[in-house]
Amino acid sequence: MEEKRRQILEAAVRVFAHKGFHTSRVGDIAEEAGVAHGLLYHYFDSKDQLLETVFHENWSVLLDRIRAVEETDEPAVEQLRHVALIILRTWKHQPDVVRVVVREIARSPEVQDRIGELVEPIGSLRRIFERGQARGEFRPELDPGLCATIFYGGIDAVLTGWVLGTRPDGEQAMAEAEHTLVDVVVAGFRTEAAATTSG
Repeated sequence: MEEKRRQILEAAVRVFAHKGFHTSRVGDIAEEAGVAHGLLYHYFDSKDQLLETVFHENWSVLLDRIRAVEETDEPAVEQLRHVALIILRTWKHQPDVVRVVVREIARSPEVQDRIGELVEPIGSLRRIFERGQARGEFRPELDPGLCATIFYGGIDAVLTGWVLGTRPDGEQAMAEAEHTLVDVVVAGFRTEAAATTSG
């Protein structure tokens, strides 16, 4: 049972990523999954429910991994580095899932309904910035919510560029994005003392 459900979800990801949600039909997904049309409806009521499930299941895994980083006792800069790696490397490991989230979820007319979940990583990043400020790692005068938004916005822009093909991707591009986001962008958030200690 669970294996068939997973098979259908993985097929939906491939179909949505390559055909687009609005032009895909339930029949396309059933065919891709190698199951009968009727069997698909045994697991999912509609194409919309499939999209929601793809989003919720993948997004909750991502959020759990970000929360796990937040709970470590590492310096704030290292926590930010790990969060950036987790999000950016989803492109390497699950490019079709990233395509679906960026094209079909984050830019959909229903985005307001999901906004609470979509901005959860910013909440984690804000708490990391606050702890960094409390420990003297980050400049105390900066707004941690704004820092979190800028940092996450950079990650989102890079991923979107890869999805839309407007930025080069691959191992070198990924390493460059990680370096720029963490070592260059975060350098502006750090206190002089923290920068001297690490540098």
